[in-house]
Amino acid sequence: MADTSEFDPDLIRSYKFPETTYTYTERDVVLYALGVGACARDALDVDELKYVYHEGGQQFVQVLPTFAALFSNGNLINLPGLQFDPRLLLHGQQYIELHKPFPSSACIYNKVSLAGLHDKGKAAILEIETKSYEKESGELLCMNRMTVFLRGAGGFSKSSEPYSYSNYSTDKVSAVKIPKSQPFTVFEDCTQPSQALLYRLAGDYNPLHSDPMVAKIAGFSRPILHGLCTLGFAVRAIIKCLCRGDPNLIKNISARFLLHVYPGETLITEMWLEGLRVIYQVMVKERNRAVLSGYVDVHRLTSAL
Repeated sequence: MADTSEFDPDLIRSYKFPETTYTYTERDVVLYALGVGACARDALDVDELKYVYHEGGQQFVQVLPTFAALFSNGNLINLPGLQFDPRLLLHGQQYIELHKPFPSSACIYNKVSLAGLHDKGKAAILEIETKSYEKESGELLCMNRMTVFLRGAGGFSKSSEPYSYSNYSTDKVSAVKIPKSQPFTVFEDCTQPSQALLYRLAGDYNPLHSDPMVAKIAGFSRPILHGLCTLGFAVRAIIKCLCRGDPNLIKNISARFLLHVYPGETLITEMWLEGLRVIYQVMVKERNRAVLSGYVDVHRLTSAL
């Protein structure tokens, strides 16, 4: 367990994160789409071919909105005074605001800031906000808020009240309650045994998702799927079922990671409509366990619904 007795949380609150850049090409976009299952069941899928090929003479491939999550990778390193074991880090939640459709290739620069820090006793919750701009135009493309659970990094409060800081109004953050009614629609999709090996090419090379020995040390029978890969499957299902294949209808994405997925398992995405909000839950069919839940806000619903 890390020694947090001398940790001063104000050091992180005042810390100026360095700006980072992220450059991607159309090839990266296509690899990402394949990594989250696009066209895996049908190479001629009319809703998804546009993510991997210049369908119908289109000039550029389209970019899935969850591609935004890649921009915030790697922003947890070298935080002043905060000691934690990276092997004990859990990705708890991800929130994405989408401001413009992504170009098929671009250079992105990221402005990173601390969104929240909370002492939970034996653990700390850290929230990192990343605003991503297209470097050429300066336009804001998206915002990511990543929440991580750092086991062994808590216990730094200096008073009887647990330390808690947020730079945004938590009252506006909606807690997701899964309806007890039958879903509006359900989509079933199969991950491949090699899914994590393919998704890691998007830039997340954590050996937990590829090395059997590392996975066993972490308590898993074999390497597990990236949580953001599961999120990509879920949002792709929502686009397909409720947006008639139009990724630009997605406005916001909120996700809470509940349980691991093993590559090769079947994902069932259940969807409920509440106005312009889609409540979703992803179940693993083989174990009948919920692995992901959250909501997606859309700009509008298609007339077919």
